[in-house]
Amino acid sequence: MTANIIIVFPRLDDAKNIKNMLARNGINATGVCSTGKQALAMADSLVTGIIITAYRLQDMPYFELMELMPPDFSLLLLASKQKVEEGIAPGVVAVPMPFTVADFIDTVYMLSEAAVYRKRKLKSLPPKRSKEDIKIIEEAKQLLMERNGLTEDDAHKYIQKCSMDSGTNMVESAKMVLSLF
Repeated sequence: MTANIIIVFPRLDDAKNIKNMLARNGINATGVCSTGKQALAMADSLVTGIIITAYRLQDMPYFELMELMPPDFSLLLLASKQKVEEGIAPGVVAVPMPFTVADFIDTVYMLSEAAVYRKRKLKSLPPKRSKEDIKIIEEAKQLLMERNGLTEDDAHKYIQKCSMDSGTNMVESAKMVLSLF
């Protein structure tokens, strides 16, 4: 499994050359573009990945792109050695140009492995509940605490057990508790 890779350079030909270099080394890029806005639109439709970019794009510098990109994306900056030595934004991985293909590919593999790990970790997390769902669960717990003298922890465990026993999620079980009383 490889990470989603978006390549964004001011000149589309440069982005395509990077994409071809990756392809020759067994890495497929998800997309290429020439503006930060296009890269952000692509990234928003993906869960996690890598954005490979130049120092300055047609519509924004790399650090602005970094601030706007989704949190589960990494940014790989390809910039002159001078720009890299002057300092780059925290959290950015940079490959100074000119670079060797081997160094560049190794860096992409490293970031790709980290992105795949983040994606697996995100999939293993339980889905986030809406405020409305949390409110329903809290109301059901409150009702169980008042009517049955349960502690909050015991009420929560009761709703969890009902959920597991009935094969429904906790919100549905909380709604059942509320409807019974």
